[in-house]
Amino acid sequence: MNKNPDISNLQPFKKGQSGNPKGRPKLPDLKAAVAKILAEEKDGKTALDAILAALRAKAAKGDVRAAQELMDRGYGRASQQIDHTTQGEKITPQITVLYSGDASELNRV
Repeated sequence: MNKNPDISNLQPFKKGQSGNPKGRPKLPDLKAAVAKILAEEKDGKTALDAILAALRAKAAKGDVRAAQELMDRGYGRASQQIDHTTQGEKITPQITVLYSGDASELNRV
């Protein structure tokens, strides 16, 4: 394997010339592609309906993850309260103003 590729035909870009004149290639609209696939019908049933029915069947058999997915999609995720700074203590806001001018001017603010 040749570790030194032939670079004899490479030239620097001219000033003001883009190295990628066509730009980044456009990606297909993923949301539209997924919607199209889920809307496909087979035996009078959409793919989305088939997926939801399969999830429902798994949930009915005791699959907690399938049940959680259905509940989260249908009703939204359960909110969780997180306290990672105060250990349950009440937060008292404090404001410190640093000002080197005349203190009487602060009363106007």
